Amino acid sequence: MSKPAGLCRRLGGLLALLLLLAGIQGLAAPPALAADPVTAIEYKMAGDATKMRIVLNFDGEPEPRWFLLRAPHRLVIDLPSTEMRLAAADLKARGLVSGVRYGKSGDGVSRLVIIGKGPFLVDRLDVLPNEDGPGQRIAVEISAASDRQFEEALAEQAMTTAATVAGDKGDRKSKHPLRRFTVVLDPGHGGVDGGAEGVSGTQEKEVTLAFARELKAKLDATRKYDVMLTRDSDAFLRLDERVRIARQNEADLFISIHADTIRLKGIRGATVYTVSDKASDAEAQALAERENLSDQLGGIEVKVDSPEVADILFDLIRRETHSFSMSFANTLVGELSTTVGLINNPHRFAGFKVLRAPDVPSVLVELGYLSNPEDEAQLINPEWRDKAASSIINAISAFASAKAGAGG
Repeated sequence: MSKPAGLCRRLGGLLALLLLLAGIQGLAAPPALAADPVTAIEYKMAGDATKMRIVLNFDGEPEPRWFLLRAPHRLVIDLPSTEMRLAAADLKARGLVSGVRYGKSGDGVSRLVIIGKGPFLVDRLDVLPNEDGPGQRIAVEISAASDRQFEEALAEQAMTTAATVAGDKGDRKSKHPLRRFTVVLDPGHGGVDGGAEGVSGTQEKEVTLAFARELKAKLDATRKYDVMLTRDSDAFLRLDERVRIARQNEADLFISIHADTIRLKGIRGATVYTVSDKASDAEAQALAERENLSDQLGGIEVKVDSPEVADILFDLIRRETHSFSMSFANTLVGELSTTVGLINNPHRFAGFKVLRAPDVPSVLVELGYLSNPEDEAQLINPEWRDKAASSIINAISAFASAKAGAGG
C-alpha cells in the first residue's frame, strides 16, 4: 500500500471517529436545569388524633422528596428551590400532629417537618392541581399506627431510598419481641367531664377509673396480656385520643368502661354496647348522644366529618373488626350474666364515637346505673367489683383463645 493511500485511510478513520464522538455528544442529555423557584403560600390541616389530612398550596410546581424519621416520629418533606410563606397560626398543633416547623436545609432546599403524636403511617402523598387557582398542591394523609408498623415503614424506606432513617440520637433499631394479646381499658370521662352523678353523689369518672385500675391489676397478675389504660388519673381525654391510644398500641381489644344514669330509676344492671350507625333502641341512641358530647364538655369544637369513602380493603378490615366486636360482646354478656345483674336485652348498639377504630375490636360496658340506689351501692362495693372484673377477664381469655385459634 502506498504512503498517500495509507494516510488517506488513517485520516478517513480519524474523521469517522470525530463524527461519531460529535454524534454521541449531540445525543447526550443536556445538563440538568435548576427547578423554577416556587413559593409555598398556604398550609392547611384537618382531622383528629387518629387521622389527619395536610394540604400545602404552591404558586408553581413543587418537586417534593419525603421520608420518615424516628425519635420523635416525623415526616420530612424536602422542597428544592422553594420559598416558604406560611401563616404561623395555620401551623398550630392539632389532632395527630404535635408540631410543624420549616426552614432551609442547604443548597436552596426548604424542609417541612411534621411531628406526630406518636407513631403514624403516610397513607398517601400526592401532588395535585390547585382546586381554586394556578399552581399545585401537596396533599398528605397520615394515620395513627403502632411502633411496629412505623419501624416496618422505616425498613421499607431504607430498602427503596437512600434516605437516612436514624433518629437524632443515632440509628436505634427497635426490637419487637413476640407480642402478647393487648388490651386497652378506657375509663370513661375524666377531668372537667365528670360524667353521670349517682343519687348519693358518686361521680361516674371516679367509678370508671377505680374499676379500670382494679381490672388492669387482675389482668396483669395473669401475665398473659399487655394491658394499658387510656387515662390513669383524673384527666380529660378527647374521644379520638382514646381511639388513637388503642390503635398506636395495636390493641387486640378495647373496652370502654362507663356507669351512666337513666330517667327510669327502677332500671338497673349491666349492658354491653357495640358500634352501629343505627341504634338498637331509643335508650341506646340517647346514651350514645350523651357520650359523644364528651368533647364539647371539654371545650372542644366538634365538627361533623365528611363521609369517608372507604376502599375495599378498608371496608373488609372494618367488617372483620365488627365481627370480632360482636363475638366478644356476646361472650362478655354470657360471663356477666352468671355473676352480676344485667338489664333486659343486655347487648345493644349505637353510634359511639369511641368505638369507631376500624381495626380494633371494641365494646362499651355500662357496669350499672348510678341513677339506681342499688346499682350505685354495688359500683362502689369491692366484692361486687371483684366479681365483675373476674367475669370480664374470663370473657377476655375466651376471646383471646378463639382469636388465636382463628389466626387473628
